[in-house]
Amino acid sequence: MTLSLFETCPLQCTSPLEKTSIVLPEGALYECPSCGQLLSSCTQGWYNESMQEFDNPQGTVPQGSMDKRYDQRMSRILKGAQKKLPYHANRITSLDVGCSSGALLQVAQRCGFNAHGVEPADQAANTASGIPDVSVFKGFLHDAKYPDNHFDMITLFEVIEHLTDPISMTQEISRILKPGGIFLIGTGNADSWTVKLLGEKWEYFDIAGHGGHISFFTPKSMRKLADHCQLNIKEISTKRVNFGEKKNVGFMFYQFNRIVRELLALPARWTSKGHDMLVTMQKSTH
Repeated sequence: MTLSLFETCPLQCTSPLEKTSIVLPEGALYECPSCGQLLSSCTQGWYNESMQEFDNPQGTVPQGSMDKRYDQRMSRILKGAQKKLPYHANRITSLDVGCSSGALLQVAQRCGFNAHGVEPADQAANTASGIPDVSVFKGFLHDAKYPDNHFDMITLFEVIEHLTDPISMTQEISRILKPGGIFLIGTGNADSWTVKLLGEKWEYFDIAGHGGHISFFTPKSMRKLADHCQLNIKEISTKRVNFGEKKNVGFMFYQFNRIVRELLALPARWTSKGHDMLVTMQKSTH
């Protein structure tokens, strides 16, 4: 069996990949039976083309009312992560990998952090570079050549699902993270109730709507990633359940869906079956 982007599990599991019943326009998703990672079968060309949507000045900056909700949510996440640091820092030095046009950099600034970013998309990076008192490297993380043990906190939100080699990037993040430093990953959960119920209809799988989404993690595969990179899992939290996208269902079903989602919100957190996943890793202090 030969896949265009993945011939084996990117978490270095040795089990052969298995075809799933989830079939997307680019082909069936494949699953690693060892860690549960789901993998796209799109071609390299299709992947490259889909990634072009991020090379624009606006980048991923939230719009309208989403802006305030994003600011509140990310501020809460960053401040919560700060409390997990085993040392006191007068000012947190943070790095947002894949910072796009700088939405999270501005939140980090408002939290009092010394904010840095890395972004390979030229136009988005130019926008982020225009934020006062923020340092943005235009390019890929490995090319930035940050010193060892440099950052208190590193964030990777809505990025890891784009990577063909997540271990390489995470090892570099581990190198430049201070002992005791916090690494935050935000991505979708391939082992969620939403995936079980919606299958190929889950909007997160839509490479046309979400350019470059090719690799879908589970809590189990996140633990394997941490082990490969000498990082410790501090917490894996999930939230949200969905039984139908608003654009694909009728009004009455959507209203029913909202009620059921609320009822299942806590069970999804307790069982790690929500489709939004936040992973907190920490570098050992010795």
